[in-house]
Amino acid sequence: MKRSLGVCYYPEHWPEAQWPEDAARMVAAGISRVRIGEFAWGLMEPEPGRFDWGWLDRAIGVLGDAGLEIILGTPTATPPRWMLDRHPDMLALDSQGRPRGFGSRRHYCFSHAGYRAEAARITEAMARRYGRDARVIAWQTDNEYGCHDTVLSYSPAATAAFRDWLAQEYQSPDALNRAWGNVFWSMAYDSFDQIGLPNLTVTEPNPAHAFDFRRFSSAQVVAFNRMQVDILRRHTDAPILHNYMGRELAYDHFAVGADLDIASWDSYPIGFLSDRLEADADHKRRYLRQGDPDMQALHHDLYRAVGRGRWWVMEQQPGPVNWAPWNPAPLPGMVRLWTWEAFAHGAETVAFFRWRQAPFAQEQMHAGLLLPDSSAAPGLAEAAQVAGELAAMPDVAPARAPVALVFDYEAAWAWAVQPQGADFDYFRMVLCWYRGARELGLSIDILPPHAADLGDYRVVLMPGLARLRPSALRALDGFGGRALIGPRSNAKADAMATPVPLPPNLPGMDLRITQVESLPPGMTEPLSGGGHVLHWREHLQGDAEVLETDAAGAPLIVRAGGLDYLGGWPDAAALRRLIRAACAQQGIETESLPEGLRLRDTATHRFAFNYGPDPVVWEGRSLPPAGVAWRAR
Repeated sequence: MKRSLGVCYYPEHWPEAQWPEDAARMVAAGISRVRIGEFAWGLMEPEPGRFDWGWLDRAIGVLGDAGLEIILGTPTATPPRWMLDRHPDMLALDSQGRPRGFGSRRHYCFSHAGYRAEAARITEAMARRYGRDARVIAWQTDNEYGCHDTVLSYSPAATAAFRDWLAQEYQSPDALNRAWGNVFWSMAYDSFDQIGLPNLTVTEPNPAHAFDFRRFSSAQVVAFNRMQVDILRRHTDAPILHNYMGRELAYDHFAVGADLDIASWDSYPIGFLSDRLEADADHKRRYLRQGDPDMQALHHDLYRAVGRGRWWVMEQQPGPVNWAPWNPAPLPGMVRLWTWEAFAHGAETVAFFRWRQAPFAQEQMHAGLLLPDSSAAPGLAEAAQVAGELAAMPDVAPARAPVALVFDYEAAWAWAVQPQGADFDYFRMVLCWYRGARELGLSIDILPPHAADLGDYRVVLMPGLARLRPSALRALDGFGGRALIGPRSNAKADAMATPVPLPPNLPGMDLRITQVESLPPGMTEPLSGGGHVLHWREHLQGDAEVLETDAAGAPLIVRAGGLDYLGGWPDAAALRRLIRAACAQQGIETESLPEGLRLRDTATHRFAFNYGPDPVVWEGRSLPPAGVAWRAR
């Protein structure tokens, strides 16, 4: 597999005379790919219908002549100011009815037909001009769908589109009323035109209403992206991708990815530690300059699944960012570690954001590989080091992991709509289970919820899947490995209803949940095998084999065939113990790793990464903080 380094570059930000020098320095650092164009609509079309391609032609020429491959982005994330004059109602509204206005980016509503037509028009114009240009080796659609909470829009355009979506989904108001249970609180509708959006209600809206609005909103993102992909495919044979984000759950990335060739994502480990991770103060202090040891790896594996095996990092943090509550600098060596970790998880390209730190506008405090005066920033030397190591090392072939984890965006929506506990969060649960496996030295693959079978995986983790699809239930029926399922799995039928027979209704398992409890911080229930459950526990009834109980002897973990159901959210110690036991039963070796050390197996190599602030010993050698090591398998 070809592996390459890239960088995000904005030629429109710099004097044209500087472009050749920048391109030469990129090549000298071992960079071979460069992303451009994704924010430059205002320069491509300075006035409606008047295009200026000269500057972009020349930029592609300079970069291409230097030997750089171009990734060209459609600029629809930043419509120019004149667009708002043409379509003053194109702005999304937040849940309080306030416009998400002009002055930054992503100021559009996915449901606005006029803006969608404008986005199609600029995509068509770009594709006609550059679609057959051999220097453009890939296309990126838009930029970071969902960034700044921009998927859910409460605008008039979204209201009209949602009503149309509901009409197609349910066909009649009576069918919708039955599905949503609108007999409750006299919420029945006589017409789809009566239905508003699930905001500004006196108390919580009907969960079916809120959940369907999230399904609709995700479908709008899928349709917007598909529109661009369909246009591009008429004019180019180059692969098409999108750059997803970390912990962005507002739309179904698998559905978007089905129309694309490659998945990519934007990796900001230190920013995420500060901004998007629940962890105690000691954990955040320990990993302040490294990022959480499992956050990046989880996304690597997730987007490898979204891309059906092909994935990139489109933006890799090279220094302090500007957008988190606090923005420390990376520990020396971490830029190299993050890059190698991505390659170990199967990335084809890792691109750094950005080439030069901007001396103006919103991202002045966001580091690049160069400082604003063009001198080298610390990340440049580490990028160049990786380039040299890549050149000297044989290709790393991907390998199937022995353990899989099923990830479902609809489950995230379901538990966001009806958490039943202030700290019950789907992503947080998934990361806990993923971390429990990684702490045992395991490599993990991620599966989509619609996977037709579990293949030859010997251990499968299925935390918190709100609704198990028929394909998943068929895959579990007679599964030859060990599946750890729960809590809250298969707890919802269509339209957020509680199913009857009662959950979890798993194949071959006589079990029903008669009561659930959400546990406040500091309150736990002990597990008889060690550790505790926290956040959530269920009362289990049935004839399934009891494996573990609480202090009073009530069942908390039960088994039938190859399925174990966990009626609570295990803490870290319990998760490690349960996953280790499942692996031992299936003949999978595990390890007790030093804190902060993580491993990843490929078909050809085993990699070790030290996220901790202290040296650790791995296979007889000392690995310093931010250290990376590998050996042939």
